[in-house]
Amino acid sequence: MSQSSAPDTRPEYVDFDVQDFPGGLAACLEAILVATDRPLTAEDFSRVLAVDPGPVNVALESLAESYSDRGFELRRTARGWQLTSRAAYQPVVAAFVKDGQTARLSQAALEALAIVAYRQPMTRAQVGQIRGVNSDGVIRALLVRGLVREEGLDEQTHAALLVTTDLFLERMGLQSLEDLPSLAPFLPDEDSALAQARQELSGQPESPDPAQGSPQGEEE
Repeated sequence: MSQSSAPDTRPEYVDFDVQDFPGGLAACLEAILVATDRPLTAEDFSRVLAVDPGPVNVALESLAESYSDRGFELRRTARGWQLTSRAAYQPVVAAFVKDGQTARLSQAALEALAIVAYRQPMTRAQVGQIRGVNSDGVIRALLVRGLVREEGLDEQTHAALLVTTDLFLERMGLQSLEDLPSLAPFLPDEDSALAQARQELSGQPESPDPAQGSPQGEEE
């Protein structure tokens, strides 16, 4: 049986044989690796190309070895195979990524990122409403850096919904969003929240509690 024959599992949309292309199976794998934005397993390639997983693994291993002297590598991780920049060239890639940008995220970008992380999925408008200012610029920066991405549309407004990415989890050292620290320790207690609300509504500082005496004698 040829490595490209899989009559029982061939998807209807696969109307080709990998050997009909220049470079055969290896070149077909490269074409997919360049096009994808996520790791792929040998089974993923096998299904798309209608090729047995065995030859796919052999071809992937051979490709990885052939890239040994290049600025990129074909890396195999727990999630699958993916083309990535070689670690030795990290300063070069960092210079490109930071070109025209600040090395660190701005305070505004950090605020927007935190809102998306804890409240996702969210639209740009919803992030702006929470921050009280238009946040399109900082969200655009987060998209460019790959920390957030668009996924689906809001049912009511049809605006793009924002979610965090795997890169965000990696940069934060988290396995999943469930590992995000709780916000409870940073939230005000009920009495403080009510006092602040009353003060904002009245526009005047809240009167001191008579039982606690006059504040005139207190230190500044």
